[in-house]
Amino acid sequence: MVNAPGRVHRLHPRRAVASLRPGRETVCRACPSQARGGAAVNTTANATADATANTASIARILRGPSGLGTSSLHPGRADAPSEAPHRAPDATPAEAGRPIPGLYYHPVPEPDPGRVAEVGRRVKQWAVEEVQLFPPDWEGQFDGFDLGRYMVACHPEAPSIDHLMIATRLMAAENALDDVYCEDHGGSPIGLGGRLLLAHTALDPLHTTHEYHPDWEASLHADAPRRAYHSAMRYLTEAATPSQADRFRHDMARLHLGYLAEAAWAETDYLPEVWEYLAMRQFNNFRPCPTITDTIDGYELPAELHALPAVQRAIALGSNATTIVNDLYSYTKELASPGKHLNLPVVIAERERCSDREAYLKTVEVHNELMHDFEAAAAAAAAAHPAPPVVRFLRGVAAWVDGNHHWHCTNTYRYSLPDFW
Repeated sequence: MVNAPGRVHRLHPRRAVASLRPGRETVCRACPSQARGGAAVNTTANATADATANTASIARILRGPSGLGTSSLHPGRADAPSEAPHRAPDATPAEAGRPIPGLYYHPVPEPDPGRVAEVGRRVKQWAVEEVQLFPPDWEGQFDGFDLGRYMVACHPEAPSIDHLMIATRLMAAENALDDVYCEDHGGSPIGLGGRLLLAHTALDPLHTTHEYHPDWEASLHADAPRRAYHSAMRYLTEAATPSQADRFRHDMARLHLGYLAEAAWAETDYLPEVWEYLAMRQFNNFRPCPTITDTIDGYELPAELHALPAVQRAIALGSNATTIVNDLYSYTKELASPGKHLNLPVVIAERERCSDREAYLKTVEVHNELMHDFEAAAAAAAAAHPAPPVVRFLRGVAAWVDGNHHWHCTNTYRYSLPDFW
């Protein structure tokens, strides 16, 4: 957590957990708290069954730091959370496909191979036939991204392949825009704002006069990111409620704002302070992905519950943690890419004048604190607002956080670890 400009406040990551759990041992585990005072239960005869199920759900989320209760926010988790021990500095180089030593995360089962294969087949067919997402020489990179495995891991409770495909198309479109507009496949900070704004109209359509509407409509097919955004959004709106679709548009606007901040710093050759970088990463992050978990799982978290400050805090912390995971696992990949790539280890090393290794290990600490704070915030939100959709949504966000780590850790096509242990 960032408490002051330029300084990461390294409060022990378990204190937030302990504050919700007086008198209990502060073991580093998953679901961080036990409800005090119990959940409100509807006691009318017609609601008895629902209330009982609701109380059980809250109890599972808030049971405490060990045993079966550790899996309640994480339905796809294989076992207890891991905080892998640091190895000695002179240990052998880190092996690709292994979790980062010292990182706090929750293992998940390997995604269902049948679902993975079918989602992978369908998304590639969509990319090639419907939106012409990439030229032939990028096919290996598209396959290596392994979208099917990624989204099946992140949405373990999705009721069907069709539901999974909604998330997978959106992820493919978002990644294509990042590559083509911002990163290594022709991206540039120069003029990015105009490109992003026009692409955003594929998600949030232009309402204009009859004379100019055809020009805008034609623009939706002008490049691969706009074609993909437009098509993926159409599939989302067919399954989502208007409120869910608008939530996604809002979160994508946040994402694009983060892109613009990073682009502005690149244009002016500005190295942000650590707290400034973390602020940018709260916008330029994975948030649009976990916040559609209710759509993908086939229900709706009502807008008034999604907007609750406690729920918003949990979403923000979980999304921030997933993004630091990306900074850590993509560290060597970005160092090997042309140009200078901002990530948290790079910013910490330069701003706090420490070695690359020290900065990387401090980034692990930042991630771990964000994870513990996310789990404490999710438990607090579930205790304060024990409506079944809130509990289910927070479990879905937690499952996305876990699946995201699993994909980063095991995608050896894209990622390998630095030799810091």
